[in-house]
Amino acid sequence: MSTPLEQTELNSLGFPCPPEETRVVVAMSGGVDSSVTAALLKEQGYDVVGITLQLYDHGVAVQKKGSCCAGQDIHDARRVSEALGIPHYVLDYESRFKNQVMEEFADSYIKGETPIPCVRCNQTVKFKDLLDTARDLGADCMATGHYVQRVVGEDGKAQLVRGIDDGKDQSYFLFATTQEQMDFLRFPLGHMDKEQTRIEAERFGLTVADKPDSQDICFVPEGRYVDVIERLRPGALEPGDIVDIDGNVLGRHEGIVKYTIGQRRGLGIGGFEDPIYVVKLNAAKKQVIVGPKEALLTSEIGVKEVNWIGEDVPASGLDVVAKIRSTRPGVPAKIFLEGGRARVVLNEPEAGVSPGQAAVFYDGDRVLGGGWIDSATSADPRLAAA
Repeated sequence: MSTPLEQTELNSLGFPCPPEETRVVVAMSGGVDSSVTAALLKEQGYDVVGITLQLYDHGVAVQKKGSCCAGQDIHDARRVSEALGIPHYVLDYESRFKNQVMEEFADSYIKGETPIPCVRCNQTVKFKDLLDTARDLGADCMATGHYVQRVVGEDGKAQLVRGIDDGKDQSYFLFATTQEQMDFLRFPLGHMDKEQTRIEAERFGLTVADKPDSQDICFVPEGRYVDVIERLRPGALEPGDIVDIDGNVLGRHEGIVKYTIGQRRGLGIGGFEDPIYVVKLNAAKKQVIVGPKEALLTSEIGVKEVNWIGEDVPASGLDVVAKIRSTRPGVPAKIFLEGGRARVVLNEPEAGVSPGQAAVFYDGDRVLGGGWIDSATSADPRLAAA
């Protein structure tokens, strides 16, 4: 048996023992990121076990490119594990994934929201059920290929920090990671960029070195989310009116699920001097509400199911940077925590805030927490009652 390290000497994953005495479960999607994660840890001498989740593997999803967790991806993860000489297990999580991710995805759209199923998948299936499985396998920690960093603060608690590659940073999608989960998780790629990862994959001779990144939601073939909703919720696409912000009927639609906040094209109405946008969706009235660009501005948002991993927020509020869409930069705001909810006052009105999206709060590069947007106070008073 290897001689334990001195108590003050930690291995690269933060444990006071040699790598070979540290068991790491790696969540392997079959892509280049998780494959390199497993290869790096194996090279460092850790006791590595690979696990791949079968989440959605029906019909066209088996054949489609650019999705994760499909049949080819499971095959790729298995081949990489064999090449590295590590154990590999495939867990059938299809029923859990359908119940906890796909069903909510459909219901959220029907309510006029714009959901982010990949976050729910991390929150419920991957970082909850899979972590429990990792512990059952005797793992000391679980590693993933996400481009985020884990930093231990002065208080000894793990902090979630943006990855160094701004173009690949995935911290927005991991806001729901709890403190307990952060203590168990490791992110070996957080200090690397994608080019470095590809180079490492070539160095290890991995068959997935040139595999393209996943682009689509795994259960939404070719981005046709309406087809998925119709299959999961037959008859849910109810027609209704397209109205302006004063309530005047401008036309008809075939279901609010076909529209998103900020949408400009494909509205089916014309004759306006200036461009018009979808500014609000009213599921109760089956209305798509349209208006000028300035009507998209939001001054305050309400956030539910807040996961907070920062320090306590004073009653007077806390200045943060709020990121309210994954593809847009964060904006200055003040947050007030009220139980499991947050009220977020934006320093300047922001366009395109959509219920169902995430609001993630930062202090510099550190993630303080986040939650799900469920209300947006428009800067235009006419929309308050719409």
